[in-house]
Amino acid sequence: MLAKSSTRPVVRRCAGAGALTLALLGAGLPAAAADRPQPDLSRFYRQKAVWAACKSADTPKDLQCAKVTVPLDYARPGAGTLDLALARYRATGPSRGSVLLNFGGPGGPGVSELTTGGEQYMDLTNGYDVVTFDPRGIGQSSPVSCGDGGDGISVATQSNADLSRPQALLTHLRQAAGQCARHSGPVLSHIGTVNAARDMDVIRQALGDKKLNYLGFSYGTRLGAVYAAQFPHKVGRMVLDGVDTLTEPLSEQGLAGAEGQQTALDDFLDWCTADIACPFGQDARAAGDQVVQLVRSLDENPVPTDFGGSFSGQDLVGAIGQALYSKELWPSLERALALLIEDGDTRRLLSFSSGGDFAVPVRRDGEGKRHDEKKQDGGVVDAQDVPTDNLPAALMAVNCADDPDRPTAARIAKDLKNLRAAYDEASPVFGRFRLTQLLMCYGRPKGTDFIRDRVKNVHSAKMLLVGTRGDPATPYRWTEETARRLGPSAVVLDNKGEGHTGYSSSKCVHRKINDFLLYGSLPASGSSCPADAWSSTANTTN
Repeated sequence: MLAKSSTRPVVRRCAGAGALTLALLGAGLPAAAADRPQPDLSRFYRQKAVWAACKSADTPKDLQCAKVTVPLDYARPGAGTLDLALARYRATGPSRGSVLLNFGGPGGPGVSELTTGGEQYMDLTNGYDVVTFDPRGIGQSSPVSCGDGGDGISVATQSNADLSRPQALLTHLRQAAGQCARHSGPVLSHIGTVNAARDMDVIRQALGDKKLNYLGFSYGTRLGAVYAAQFPHKVGRMVLDGVDTLTEPLSEQGLAGAEGQQTALDDFLDWCTADIACPFGQDARAAGDQVVQLVRSLDENPVPTDFGGSFSGQDLVGAIGQALYSKELWPSLERALALLIEDGDTRRLLSFSSGGDFAVPVRRDGEGKRHDEKKQDGGVVDAQDVPTDNLPAALMAVNCADDPDRPTAARIAKDLKNLRAAYDEASPVFGRFRLTQLLMCYGRPKGTDFIRDRVKNVHSAKMLLVGTRGDPATPYRWTEETARRLGPSAVVLDNKGEGHTGYSSSKCVHRKINDFLLYGSLPASGSSCPADAWSSTANTTN
């Protein structure tokens, strides 16, 4: 269920600041003419991160927290500020500075992920403070929300009839966009990757680093590429794992995602039907048909959850999609599906997030709590007060802020039938879910064209780009396309394995990334890592 949010995210305004527009801006003015006067950002670049014990009781004792203040609007730094939440594990020996992590999304919070999954990155503490942050509008950093009921999100779980009534659907989407704007407050006008990349440069300076060392996964690769385009001379050792597209419109991204997830589902069903415990039997083709029928049945007759509300076929699609990002999650997915089919139990499936494309799973609140936002001193929201719809709300907000395409209602109505056919052909399971995500930007202001137009021919230090051949979320061709677009600074590592990103699933990739970040040792561009043995192992015991 989605969170009730009765107040807006905290934004500190300076005295005399006027009302802030609710237009999604490609803020930051990176393309401004050189002769224009630039805003004075010196006060933001003079701050230093002050680290202290994290407030949450379940935080590891050696994890420290801090905040960094950034302007709400880089074009008008006097109009207000935001505080960004940071967390770090300190270097265990001599340090060459910090390495900043982004785990993907868009919409994924860094602080909670480092809190629960930090063991994967402890190798890097041999030379770095390992730091992450919640980007603006996400997690504890002025989180966006679509409010009670989350109508801006719930359209994804509507019946198939909605897609056959485009005018009614578009009216609903426009109303939902307005609801998200009302509940998110001024930060929604200034969310997006261009501003988040500018925030990272303020963070870099606050950490005391002359250059940014960075490890970004999935969406985090888009964020890293945008940073490199804006601040090419501030790039240190940068790794982009699970490379996102910089050029394809959301319609093409959705098709690629649907195709990739369908392939991953087919692979999962091949794996599952080899096990006597598979809830779909031992025939992989018949199992695929059963999944389609299960989704349709739940869309027509959702089942109740223990936390109130209902669980639809599209909720199931979102949960399956997230679990498919890592083969290590397949045994858990098999058990979760068995519980649903045998007992109508949705609890295990609800443990998977359906918000976005992440390198690692994002945990839900295990108690299914609903959180009201509360104003906190300093502008950082306490972890327990982050709205539970923040992840999908931020996913939509960032993607829409980054996308300049806004077809008219007439064009959408005209194209919807063909789009629906194309998405259904790409995947009978994931097609509709992905198509509905595509429509989410309708009713929202046009996004920036900076990423498509300006993130190319980057003259920075060498960057390591990792593409995984069997990645269901970021197809390998995106790695090749982005590398060509970035130019000679891009070095490509070809991971022959499966799963979303390589650092956590391939020992070879893990080692090569560490060698680069810790010692500056880059593999030759075009070199590869073999599929690890774990990717072909038999089912574990349930």
